Amino acid sequence: MRKTFIALIISLFALFIPAANVSADTSVAEASASLKISNSNSDYRVRKLRAFLAKHNSPLTEYADEFIATADKYNIDWRLVPAIAGVESTFGKRIPYNSYNAYGWANGDYSFKSWEDSIEIVTRTLRENYINRGATSIGRIARIYAPPSSTWAGKVRFFMRKIEAFPVTFTLEG
Repeated sequence: MRKTFIALIISLFALFIPAANVSADTSVAEASASLKISNSNSDYRVRKLRAFLAKHNSPLTEYADEFIATADKYNIDWRLVPAIAGVESTFGKRIPYNSYNAYGWANGDYSFKSWEDSIEIVTRTLRENYINRGATSIGRIARIYAPPSSTWAGKVRFFMRKIEAFPVTFTLEG
């Protein structure tokens, strides 16, 4: 009876969690083959990133969906730009006043118009001026983005792993 009840609960729970579509992705994640959740399940990534940023009291929390949509638009790892923000500004908490520059852009001397503007420009520039020009790993990006730092790439990888591993609580409300 107890085993049947547990099996029933597990079956019902599975109905409310969409299956994750995954694809091999060797882009900026620096692994021979890692799994990346595809666009069709972006809600899971948004919930995960929003919860992670909220835990860190980040002013970027409400822009989790913007990070995901923009990463998908430019086909880069969805964790990269938030991880850079973690390294450069403790997820947007330590930035020049009213600059929206959570990424150490131009050594912190650049001001964006808004958080959305900053996410768009940084993500697009990483794609066009870094990845498309051969900086296809975090280590290679670091040589251009944060020279002469020997620790920046490791810190970005650290935050990418933390974001990926962050637990998300599923609720029936969505």
